[in-house]
Formats: sequence, C-alpha cells, structure tokens
Amino acid sequence: MKHINIPIFIPHEGCPNDCIFCNQRKISGHVRTPSEAEMVSTIEEHLQTVNPDDHCEIAFFGGSFTGLPEQLQKHFLKIVHRYVIEGRVKGIRLSTRPDYINTAELNLLKQYSVKVIELGIQSLDEEVLKKSLRNYSPQTAIDACRMIKDNGFSLGVQTMIGLPKDTLQKSIDTAKRLIELEPEMVRIYPTLVIKDTELAQQYFNNRYKPLTLDEAVLWCSLLVPMYEEANIQVLRIGLQDTVDLQKGNEVIAGPVHPAFGDLVYSKILLNHITNKLDSMDIRVKKVTIHVAPSQVSLVVGQHRRNINFLKEKYGFSHIKVKADQKSQKSVLFEFLD
Repeated sequence: MKHINIPIFIPHEGCPNDCIFCNQRKISGHVRTPSEAEMVSTIEEHLQTVNPDDHCEIAFFGGSFTGLPEQLQKHFLKIVHRYVIEGRVKGIRLSTRPDYINTAELNLLKQYSVKVIELGIQSLDEEVLKKSLRNYSPQTAIDACRMIKDNGFSLGVQTMIGLPKDTLQKSIDTAKRLIELEPEMVRIYPTLVIKDTELAQQYFNNRYKPLTLDEAVLWCSLLVPMYEEANIQVLRIGLQDTVDLQKGNEVIAGPVHPAFGDLVYSKILLNHITNKLDSMDIRVKKVTIHVAPSQVSLVVGQHRRNINFLKEKYGFSHIKVKADQKSQKSVLFEFLD
C-alpha cells in the first residue's frame, strides 16, 4: 500500500506572523490560494493516478490552516470532506503553528475527518525561537503536540536546522525532546536564505551565516537516525524542489541541493561503514562492500565521494560495492589480500 498526499497549497493564509526565514510564496511555488474549482480539479487529477489500495489523503500545506477564520476553515474543509464521505480518500491532513492549537479548534477538525496535523515546531530552543520571530515558547509547542496526540490525531512535526543562534547540540536536544512526545512523522528542513525575508537582510548585513552544505548534511546524518531508531517516519529532508527554487535566484544562500536527502543517507551509510571498519583490525588493501541493491549508489556517494574517503582513511587500493539481496539490513565486508 502506497501513501499519497494530494497537496492543496494555501500560501501564507492564516498566518499574520512573518517569521525571519519565511516567504511561503517562494517556498511553496504558489502565490495565491486556489479557488474551489481549482481545488476540485487538482484532487480529481490526482485521483486518476491512484490505485484502489493506495492510502490517499488530501493535504492542506503552505500556511497555518487553523489560523484562518473559522468560516473559511469550514469552507475549505467542506470542499474536500465529501471525498472522505464518498470513500475516495482516507482523510485530511493539514499544517499549522503550535500557538494556533486549542480544544475548540481540534473539535472542529474532528468533524471533517482531519486525521493528521503537522506542526511547524522549527526548534524547541527558546533563544532560537526568539531570534527566528516565532513568537511562542518551547512549552507552547510541547503543549500543542500533547493536545493533538491526546485528541486522537496523528502528529507530524516540522523542524529546521541552522536558524539564527542554532547549534548542532541545540538541534540534537530538540530532536530528543520531540522524540519523547512520540510524533508519528517528522520533516527536517535546513535553513535557506530566501529572497525578500528578514533573514536575507541579516545575511546581507553579515549578521547571519547559514550552514554550509557539508554542515547541513552532517547535522541531518546525526538527527535522522535518532528519529528512525524511535520508529518516527522521516517524511522529508530538505525543501521540496519547486519551479521558483529551481530558477536559482530565489535562494540567496544556504545548503540547497536537488538531492539533499540522498546526500544525507549517503553520509549515514558512510558513518555506519566507518564505525564498523574502525572496530576491525584491517591489514588488506582490497575490500568488497555488500549492501542492499537500493543502497549501492548511496554507498558509492556523489562523484564517488565515499569511495575516495574510504581509500584515503584506510589505505585501500581497491573498493568494490556489490548489490546483495542478503544485505537488506546490514553492511557486509569481503576482504582480499
């Protein structure tokens, strides 16, 4: 069974707050809220490609849905709720801010078959939240997570790394505290400097320095295993590529890469391989690394980066990476003189 989200973007709707990093119109690739006819067209178009066994949900992304006026929320929800009633989708999901969660709001969402609520947490460090102009406390975010779980919704959390005053340890501490709250899913976004944001002004004035690509990959390579080992699904690492971002002139600075997630998982595998090799007494020059077929390119690394690193670190003259169905859950080594 495949999970499919049918995305409905409501850019910056419901959110009067301008966070330091945010320009939702650039990030989402959408500049206005779609009409009812456009929503229906989008949903119908996606449903034509869905298999009967797929778990399909309609997802409101881009803005803070629960910050909308109640009548507008109901208007949007009624448009999509009929697809749940007809059995054509399994439920509705949406994204919002922690400070826009309360009991009355959750009761409203229950009436329209909302199943998943994703919260833009960003960080649970007070200084990072303050410098990012999030305008809520870590405790507000924690309370919102608990309310969502207690009311029977699935919880998703969206986090960011590399915000002003962030450090690797702060991001690790945020992950640890979120894991304790037991969300079902997480998204991790490295901070990018987007055109027409307050963060862009700070960058131009030398008051903010973004993470490098290597730093962002390293941070995520440590955070992702923490969530996965806690059985929390990592839905996305890095911003989704949109037409605006692909043009290259909307991202002013920061660790942007079209295959950022692959870079992270490649680094995770490299960490795993080096940890195993460090525990061995290696006195040979040739090695074959057996991995799952889906992991071969990740182990090799972009431009053979991992292979070159392993050769330099361990003095190997030859490294072969071999697809092996027996290596689905582990990395196996074959050493040759």
